[in-house]
Amino acid sequence: MADGARSVIASVAAGFSEFDVDDSPDGPDGPLSWAGYGVARKDAAARSGTAESVVCGRGLVGEVATVLIAFDFRFFGGSVGSGTGARIAGAFARARAAGLPVVSLIATGGTRMQEGMVSLRQLQLIAGAAARTGTPHVAVLRDPTTGGVWASLGAGADVVLAERGAQVAFAGRRVRLAETAGDPAYTAEGQFAAGHVDELVTGLREPLADWLALLSGGSPDPAPVPRALGSLTPVPSGWAAVRRARSPERPRAAAYLDDYFSARRAIRGDRAGGVDEGMLCGVGWHGDPGSGRAVAYAAQAGTATTPAGYRTASRLVRLADRLGLPVLTLVDTPGAAAGPADERAGAGPAIAELFAVIAGARVPVTTLVIGEGGSGGALALCSPDRLWITPDAYFSVIAPELASAILKRDPARVPELADQLRLRPEELLELGVVRGIASR
Repeated sequence: MADGARSVIASVAAGFSEFDVDDSPDGPDGPLSWAGYGVARKDAAARSGTAESVVCGRGLVGEVATVLIAFDFRFFGGSVGSGTGARIAGAFARARAAGLPVVSLIATGGTRMQEGMVSLRQLQLIAGAAARTGTPHVAVLRDPTTGGVWASLGAGADVVLAERGAQVAFAGRRVRLAETAGDPAYTAEGQFAAGHVDELVTGLREPLADWLALLSGGSPDPAPVPRALGSLTPVPSGWAAVRRARSPERPRAAAYLDDYFSARRAIRGDRAGGVDEGMLCGVGWHGDPGSGRAVAYAAQAGTATTPAGYRTASRLVRLADRLGLPVLTLVDTPGAAAGPADERAGAGPAIAELFAVIAGARVPVTTLVIGEGGSGGALALCSPDRLWITPDAYFSVIAPELASAILKRDPARVPELADQLRLRPEELLELGVVRGIASR
């Protein structure tokens, strides 16, 4: 079970100063005049050392001044009542006024039955306050995190961390069907596997300090183009370009991200139950810790991109756009995944969404094609005006083999067709498709 609110704050923040609050009760037994509620509140306050289920204030997490919201499960199971909602909304309002990020340290069973619909409506108040804040919000799901608070404050955060082994679910244990009550879907690990949690953590101090520094460290300048890591020698033909891009020896996205960033942390999943391990998204620190800056990234890892992958990239670009982080995209895919399951999962709408999100981004997007640039499945991740390519990559309207099938040509003529498509880096530069060819 989760630690108390003040102890968990002390484990992640220095110099914590609690906000002043007015916890005047709405009558001795609350808005519903629930018999015994007033006495129970006094008992809960004695157990937890706080007059409500959350403690809110300001402290230093790493080197970043932060507003912290911590739930205390000893107070009515960390449940949300009208006083809780007022404290949380007030904390977000202070964060907005001061331009500070927010960390929510959640441990709750949901909303408070003794306050009925007055309690449930606090979820709208909290979600609205969080949405209006405009600064980074990182949620930590402690044990347990269930009910409406998970489905509003927790799941609505920019980045969601979860303590390993925590119970995390919309349905609390007592309201689940007996035969499925212990299903792994109700755990932090299950939520991570489904793409609803970005990171599983054991300790909180380091990941929170990293995330807050990254989310607060952007600038309006475009992300620099990464240097080329593979062969710099031009190829003699289009088919040679395709074969070199498909070589297992060519550097992939992970190598480029490691070379470009001194530190990085990943987001995971499309928040709709989908995860594409071939789409690497997150925020990294480009340059030295003292003089660099944060850059958001979305990188294809050489596989066919699924609808979940495109939606995760859209989520990343939206986050970067809201927080003022420049974006780097790395293109490397034979194309969009196009099986029946992908069509049912919305391949077309997911690609269309990413096209629109990048086109509408107010922050600069820089793209480097590092391998295969396979048709619209690759183009969806590309900047409209800041597009580069490495010497060991290609970009094509379609793969030469598929073009041959569509045009009903002899498969033996695929190399010839690759030349006709003019897909080599030098040809793409001549055509004005790319702005330049990356070098070392």
